[in-house]
Amino acid sequence: MSKSLRLTEKWMQRGLWLVALVFASFLIGLGGTLVGDLPKVEKQLTLDDFMDRAASTALRSSIKTTEAAERDADAALEQAQLKRRVTQADSAAARETFNNWLSTRHATQLSGQDPELVARTRALDGLKDKERAAGMAVEAQQQAALDARQSSVRERRKLAEMEQAAQKLLNAEYRRIELRVFLYRLALTLPLLVAAGWLFAKKRKSTWWPFVWGFILFALFAFFVELVPYLPSYGGYVRYIVGIVVTVLVGRQAILALNRYLEKQKLVEQLPDAQRREELSYDTALTRLSKGVCPGCERPVDLKNPEIDFCPHCGIGLFDHCRACNTRKGAFAKFCHACGATGQRAHLPAQA
Repeated sequence: MSKSLRLTEKWMQRGLWLVALVFASFLIGLGGTLVGDLPKVEKQLTLDDFMDRAASTALRSSIKTTEAAERDADAALEQAQLKRRVTQADSAAARETFNNWLSTRHATQLSGQDPELVARTRALDGLKDKERAAGMAVEAQQQAALDARQSSVRERRKLAEMEQAAQKLLNAEYRRIELRVFLYRLALTLPLLVAAGWLFAKKRKSTWWPFVWGFILFALFAFFVELVPYLPSYGGYVRYIVGIVVTVLVGRQAILALNRYLEKQKLVEQLPDAQRREELSYDTALTRLSKGVCPGCERPVDLKNPEIDFCPHCGIGLFDHCRACNTRKGAFAKFCHACGATGQRAHLPAQA
């Protein structure tokens, strides 16, 4: 069709296509903003929404308490271990002193030192008792720290089990939310797609076609970009099933359209030549001729052959002769290219 347009008309057509694209871009921006806000209609859920609030609160509080007890027990254990090391050092030093003194006593054999021996032995026993008490204190703190750790582990395990069960419920709810959001998108997109189909069928060649095509581009973008990527998967079954259904529907419509077209062409090819050319628009005829096909049946025809004046497939006239100058010209031309006379079809000469 572009070959039959005037230069100014071509540029105006391009400008109108630019209007269509700009109009579609603003519609796409508005639609994208609306679709992006759709998930906000659903409540943002957390694990706590699927757990016994009282039980989870009690467990978390218990975990904090046991963690604090564990820290206190560890600190007390460090202090007890330090005291034990001190008592062990004192006991070792006293034992070394006692052994040295005992060696001196054996060397001097002084019986008058027997009371001092008893006193030193008692002091050494007292230090040994302190060492044993410090060891018992360390063991007690070790037991307290172990009890605190085990209690904390038990509480954490209980909380983890609750969170694991809640996570399963949360994941299931997220899948339901995903499906609902997809249905929201579908509820917005499907009417747009239906409206775009109606506009394409009825209004794509109207005066306001830039806005029609802009809306069609917007509807296609909304369907393939704003809807299809968010199609719930469920292991791929939904996507494949939807793909099969859409393919079957589109394929069925394409097959029916092809059959209707072929039936229509058969009926059209049975009409008189003049009626068939009257039903063909000027631009449509020129477009098909520029592609080297018959304007009536769209089959290939050698238009450069000067001996072909009628389509060998459907019989429609392709060339005739000017009534004014008898020059061979296109049957669909509005004016004769040789003399400029009105291109009303004339009967071919008898010799033709």
